[in-house]
Amino acid sequence: MAIDWMNNHLWGDDIPWLIGLREKGQRMFEQLGWPNAKTEAWKYSYFPQQILDNLMVCPDSDSCQCHENCHCHDKIKTPFAAYGIKFCNGRLHSEHVNLPEGVIVKPLVEAIYEGEVKKYINKSFDLDKFPFAALNTAFLENGMMLIVERGVKLSQPIFIHYQQHQKVHTFNNIRNIIVLEKGASATITEHYEGERGSSYFNNIVNEIYAHDESQLRHYIVNNESETAYHVALNAADLRANASYEAFVMQGECAFCRHESYIRLLQKGAAATVNGAYQLCNNGISDITTNIFHLASNTDSQQLVKGVADGRSKGVFQGKIHIAPNIKQSEGHQQHRALLLSDNAEIDAKPELEIFAEDVKCSHGNTCGDLDAEQLFYMQSRGISLDDAKRILIKAHVDEAVATISDTKVKNWLLNIITKKTP
Repeated sequence: MAIDWMNNHLWGDDIPWLIGLREKGQRMFEQLGWPNAKTEAWKYSYFPQQILDNLMVCPDSDSCQCHENCHCHDKIKTPFAAYGIKFCNGRLHSEHVNLPEGVIVKPLVEAIYEGEVKKYINKSFDLDKFPFAALNTAFLENGMMLIVERGVKLSQPIFIHYQQHQKVHTFNNIRNIIVLEKGASATITEHYEGERGSSYFNNIVNEIYAHDESQLRHYIVNNESETAYHVALNAADLRANASYEAFVMQGECAFCRHESYIRLLQKGAAATVNGAYQLCNNGISDITTNIFHLASNTDSQQLVKGVADGRSKGVFQGKIHIAPNIKQSEGHQQHRALLLSDNAEIDAKPELEIFAEDVKCSHGNTCGDLDAEQLFYMQSRGISLDDAKRILIKAHVDEAVATISDTKVKNWLLNIITKKTP
């Protein structure tokens, strides 16, 4: 597949630095190429590039515009008390956004035009390591900039809802810049949904900047169409005593990969990056993490629980990197998966790169079927085999969800798992 770069007309063709950035993204993507079996970071979860053949990149096309009766024009509905933000077919709709004082949200094009976003874009990761982030940069236009100002502590979460229509088959490149200034505190939940039968490709890049003593809880829930493709990079820079708690919940879709690229830059920075995936049919779920301890007295924790049934495939790749001369730091990761079908597959690659001595690190991985003794015990107490399996599967996933510190989000996810567990 060859991308027709020349016929994709994007906003901002009169802004020199933006044009240069897009051209850099294009060159880097062409240099890196589409991931395949020989691409180390993608060898377990690459997918065919022909997926884009029937998709549209259409920032100005009428076919991608929402009609006047589209739900995106309605007041934002959230599953719990929260401030709402809505995307529809890859575009931010801000007509009903009502955020408290001290929180600024604006479309990415507005932040680009005003120039304030220039100091953040592509500063949290290395473009030459991420082909789809390079592609996202080449089509840089849609997305938002969200700033929680100095010392602001939000009393309820920000809920971002992404919706895709069935008849609009688009390639959506979304770039979000999230900034927490010194001492700020916020919870952000992203919920991705697609109408049944809709085919599309979401290519998401979240750049997160947590300044001194800030706290961000970031939860991502994928409830995409079963024929959707979703690739996301969450790149976070954490300053002194900043904390970042992330959780990714992946359900059934054709392909879903969430990659965390986190840099603990200064003393006291801490990251908790947990997740879960639950696959029943033939979807592919990939949770990849890269955490870099670049300062002493930093901490990272990871726990990912998975379930693969049918012909599905679960992938976990986790790397903890401890830089030279780092002291009094800890990094721990654990992946545990249930493999419930002879046709399902689990691939796991936990890694530690340690270049210092005065640190504590560990990693682990387990994969297997449901415990036969537990099933027998439950059946001996009058519980049917199907119910016993359902209870054990739910308990397995619930252990990861229980790590979520925001009670509203945790209860919502536990309810989703109850409904999805077969």
